[in-house]
Amino acid sequence: MRLALAAAFVAAASPVLANASEKLLSGDEMRRVVTQNRIYLATPLGGELPLTYFADGRVDGSGEAVGLGRWLAPTDKGRWWITGNQLCQQWEQWYKGRRFCFTLERAGPSAVIWRRDDGSTGKARLARR
Repeated sequence: MRLALAAAFVAAASPVLANASEKLLSGDEMRRVVTQNRIYLATPLGGELPLTYFADGRVDGSGEAVGLGRWLAPTDKGRWWITGNQLCQQWEQWYKGRRFCFTLERAGPSAVIWRRDDGSTGKARLARR
């Protein structure tokens, strides 16, 4: 009975897992998405933090924040690169200069869900530059 229930669960979950992996962006797709759009990270305080990724590997977080984030005036710059199917970045000051890598998953035509290698996750809005 337990084996049958386990098999039924795996069979039912397989389409969901397949759909999730179909939404994950490849390294090339990530490169296109981040260099062609401004990325607006949703902040815990209800605002957005704009990030600009340049084709030469620079990333800029010194754009004017929107919503409650604008009162914090966050500013930093750093580097980004693609490793396999992950977007990696390292800021000069934020996160004490620690390197993080992310996967990106499509969440509609103008949004992505990011998952950082430390388990953190969030949503970002995309806007053409």
